[in-house]
Amino acid sequence: MPIKRYGAEKSGAGGQNLPFARAVEAGGWLHVSGQVAMKDGEIVGTGIIEQTHLTIQNIIAILEEAGYGLEHVVRCGVWLDDPRDFWSFNAVYKSYFGDHPPARACVQSHMMVDCKVEIDCVAYKGP
Repeated sequence: MPIKRYGAEKSGAGGQNLPFARAVEAGGWLHVSGQVAMKDGEIVGTGIIEQTHLTIQNIIAILEEAGYGLEHVVRCGVWLDDPRDFWSFNAVYKSYFGDHPPARACVQSHMMVDCKVEIDCVAYKGP
């Protein structure tokens, strides 16, 4: 079973090379690393709604690059900087996953970068 890495050569904030891949695929499973509202190496947007949209759009771009879509996502992990953002976050999240949401964990956590939300996911696409 081959393992394929996506974006291991890409740069993070400030042009730093990060020691992990954006996603890794093995045996039909795609593990997408935590994504934030980053564009061109910098965090953008100041509110939870804007940052959630961009974060999910970044996930979608990685999924599509690997030949997957939101319909293949089986689990998401969510970290919110401020628990008061939970309901606004959920409204945006639901607009993408609709009536077929994946399993999910959501916790409050201090972020390593200046953002309001981080999301990772696992997707599966059978043979």
